[in-house]
Amino acid sequence: MREALKRAVAENHGGYQRRRFVDVADLDRERDELLSWLTAKREHVLAQLDGLSDEQLRRPVLPSGWSCIGLVRHLTLSDERFWFEVVVAGRPLDFWPEGDGADWIVAADESVADVVQAYRDAIAASNAIIAARRLDEPPADPGQAPGDFPDLRSVVVHVLVETATHAGHLDATRELLDGHQRLVLD
Repeated sequence: MREALKRAVAENHGGYQRRRFVDVADLDRERDELLSWLTAKREHVLAQLDGLSDEQLRRPVLPSGWSCIGLVRHLTLSDERFWFEVVVAGRPLDFWPEGDGADWIVAADESVADVVQAYRDAIAASNAIIAARRLDEPPADPGQAPGDFPDLRSVVVHVLVETATHAGHLDATRELLDGHQRLVLD
């Protein structure tokens, strides 16, 4: 049974083949661990929206002008869809809105519920992409990435850091909007 959990990786060393074994169970555990941390940060983002009115979610609080729901739009397009669908899976970048900073903009006629659902849908698509690949697998279209991201692992860590950073931005913004403070234990 243990052999079924191992994948042989052949390496050519000066005319002879040497096999080393990579324990797939270890790679699966690492992927599951990274995904659990990413899931916790995504849930943190969504939790910070709970209890805010549509007006509060759309109101820019900081001088830079972004709103809570605009940040969710940014996470949807820039982090989930761009990194996992385009860079990792190699799909076309055909969803990007036109204009500078347009990934932060939510039109007045777009419902908050639709923006949040789009984030949830992008998360589900990203999770499927992550589940279908090994952490050491190179991205399908690394040329789209601004920097060196040699494998899925580096992309997951990047999106995890980005999501955690933006969750912190939402913590501060939420406190400015209604005084709510969230004790972060995850």
